[in-house]
Amino acid sequence: MKKIFLMLLLISSYNYSQELNCIVIVNFQNVPVQNRELLVDFKNVVENYMNTSRFTDLNWDGDKIDCSLNIFFTSAGSDVDYGAQIVVVSQRPVYQSTRNSALLTLNDGAWSFRYEVGQSMYANLDAFDPLTSLLDYYALIIIAFDMDTWEEFGGTPYFSKAFDIVNLASSSTSKNGWVPSNKIYSRWGLVSDALNEKYAAFRSDIFDYHYGIDVFAQNKTLGQAKIVELIDGLYDLLERTGIMKSVLVQTFFNAKFGEITDHLKGYPDQTIFTKLKKIDPSHAGRYDQSVP
Repeated sequence: MKKIFLMLLLISSYNYSQELNCIVIVNFQNVPVQNRELLVDFKNVVENYMNTSRFTDLNWDGDKIDCSLNIFFTSAGSDVDYGAQIVVVSQRPVYQSTRNSALLTLNDGAWSFRYEVGQSMYANLDAFDPLTSLLDYYALIIIAFDMDTWEEFGGTPYFSKAFDIVNLASSSTSKNGWVPSNKIYSRWGLVSDALNEKYAAFRSDIFDYHYGIDVFAQNKTLGQAKIVELIDGLYDLLERTGIMKSVLVQTFFNAKFGEITDHLKGYPDQTIFTKLKKIDPSHAGRYDQSVP
């Protein structure tokens, strides 16, 4: 019954054109005044690119995915060479509700590219460009995370396309941010984890988790059970492997820790917060606050 419910929801939500409803915010206060003048149209160019390009083969004609890109310019090597930090945020509606559920809050500080005034930008997933390929990558990541919430492993084709971009970048001269890294976040690490069989059960649980979020208002017990299933699955993985250094898992909790604690208020087994602290120690303070 759950599968039928979600497939009907998927069909009604994705009757398929461009996929994103993206808001772009640009801050260029950290670059010289002459560069700020050259970047005055950058916000509109990127916003138009994200909202008019097609990143899937679907004829997407329905609710678009609400998302935003916050771009902070950090350096200007010339009139056309820039460094920037990008914060990617996305959300999806909760079924039969006016609320939204956060899906992504990603902070990527390793973006180097060239941009000229009046530059045209076209989506081409088969060729690497330091500017547009990063936008393509995050468009696909936004879509992949969203699709995983409506259909089990629904995001796999888009994680795979994002990994193709990573591979193109790794063989280019512009490797900044694209190669494997020991940093907490990396583009390679995110898609590598998403496509790794080790985390397949976790991705399946993400689908069930959002079913729990969707039915929570009507059936709190079932909703909480689905959230706890995801936590217990990750805790079992941690117990078996002794390590939880996953970009995918950390990305999930960076967006979800507040939602999880809100929905588990009053949950009978308070040891669930002890498990959360072990899985996601970066938000341990918030989990401690949730224990009476």
